[in-house]
Amino acid sequence: MLDARAETFHLRNPFTISRGSKTEARVVTASVTRGGHRGWGEGLPYPRYGETVEGAIAAIRALPEGISRAALQEAMPPCAARNAVDCALWDLEAKATGRPVWQLAGLPPPQPVEIAFTLSLDTPQAMRAAAARNAHRALLKVKLGTPSDMPRIEAVRAGAPRVRLIVDANEGWTPEIYADLAPHLLRLGVEMVEQPLPQGADDMLAEIARPLPVCADESAHDVASLPGLVGRYDVVNLKLDKTGGLTEALRARDEARRLGLKVMVGCMVSTSLSMAPAVLVAQGADWSDLDGPADMAQDRDYPVRYDDRHIHPALPQLWG
Repeated sequence: MLDARAETFHLRNPFTISRGSKTEARVVTASVTRGGHRGWGEGLPYPRYGETVEGAIAAIRALPEGISRAALQEAMPPCAARNAVDCALWDLEAKATGRPVWQLAGLPPPQPVEIAFTLSLDTPQAMRAAAARNAHRALLKVKLGTPSDMPRIEAVRAGAPRVRLIVDANEGWTPEIYADLAPHLLRLGVEMVEQPLPQGADDMLAEIARPLPVCADESAHDVASLPGLVGRYDVVNLKLDKTGGLTEALRARDEARRLGLKVMVGCMVSTSLSMAPAVLVAQGADWSDLDGPADMAQDRDYPVRYDDRHIHPALPQLWG
């Protein structure tokens, strides 16, 4: 049996990026039941890519009941719906065989992964306070993406003078804003900037010096999208909701490295069920941003464990 349903998880605080704010995560949970075993997975349909929860559920329910993981890659394009089913099929195989997903995929045993903790876009004063509260973290990811971001990043650095920083503009800058900010970001010790320009309007990144590594997020999806990023970007942010599941994410990770691109593994604002497979992709990544459930009022049962710097591999009671 193959099915999907919508579930809503409320956030403790609004999560704000350059495109807007959200107070809840509305996810699609797919389940596959065969031979007395049940696997499950989660996807977060993203309006930025034309996805809806209702459309994802309908697409999943239209799939053949006995679809295989290999056939799934051809039956659906890379999207949150395919991610949910792909991860459910991996989980089903793990339960049916008694072998963990990492072993089925031919991966080494997963270890805790150092992650970025995300600071939501806010006023400079609020962002400085948030940075100070999280100055003990290994890495902060600062949401920017407005014409007036300089005071924000200065405030974050003042609030957390010694923490490592990356920034994410979420397509919110123009070339002029990026060129003006880049030297200041370097001065403040920022390691990398994520998607400074809109997808489709980022060709100029190939024409300018990039002393600060630039990461493709909205411009990076599956394996097929990667060759076109070479020369414009230095890093790719792989998210399972964009790759369409763990199967393609592992392929994309290997292809990115073959092309000379560094790898970041990211996530949407979603539950521990989404983080569990992403931890496998994040093994050995250059940066990881897997704090999706960090501000949820309620998570899944058997949630992934976080400490001040790391996400830990999931328990088999959750997934995999």
